[in-house]
Amino acid sequence: MHIGREIWTTLATFVALSGSLASVPAGERPAVVELFTSQGCSSCPPADALMAQLSKDREDVIVLSFPVDIWDYNGWKDTLARPEFSTRQKHYSQSRGDHQVYTPQVIVDGQAHGVGSDRGQLIALMQETTSLRQAQSVPLYLQEHDGLLRVELGEGSSDLGRGAGVWLLRVAKSLTVTVGRGENKGRQITYTNVVRSTVRIGFWTGVAARFEVPLPEGRADDADGYVVIVQKSWGDTLGPILAASKGGAL
Repeated sequence: MHIGREIWTTLATFVALSGSLASVPAGERPAVVELFTSQGCSSCPPADALMAQLSKDREDVIVLSFPVDIWDYNGWKDTLARPEFSTRQKHYSQSRGDHQVYTPQVIVDGQAHGVGSDRGQLIALMQETTSLRQAQSVPLYLQEHDGLLRVELGEGSSDLGRGAGVWLLRVAKSLTVTVGRGENKGRQITYTNVVRSTVRIGFWTGVAARFEVPLPEGRADDADGYVVIVQKSWGDTLGPILAASKGGAL
């Protein structure tokens, strides 16, 4: 996974703060659906539309769109794509061992993958990962206070292996692009919860901890808000997402 610039962090004893921006107890966190999509992919617009509908209809789901550059050679350069998003998708395939990289591809909770435009398959994947989501999740609390975003994690109840990264994803709630060339020439496509950049704000070892970052960091890169995820990871290996919550205008 692309780490980018790490932000200085502070760890402290976990204290559940009143007035938290978001509070996600263990076992009750939303499912995280990552869509890897491309403006150069004619099969992707139905998946992009499905993500918009899913985000609107399901409060128990956090949708994230990761535009990738794997089709940039095919007549149109994706205006939202970043190479690190393509790298993230590739690392997922290597971690699973199947090396399947395609668009539109969804990955649920960092574990199961499927075709992003297939609503039935996506719902099945979310149901399939429910027990793992409940068993491996950890309490996550977000609070905006005194110009800081505070991320607090409770004590873990499952084996973390080599640990988990705590990631801040800067997200634009909705972006519309008119494609000028390629397979989608002339089409106007709207993307939902578009990840603009990612940064690791800490590393979690399973003990109660607090991480703090300047609040403007969450809205950099033209983002409307942010999503914080905790994900098992080491090197280029990506494991299950253990916690997730969103803030800002999302």
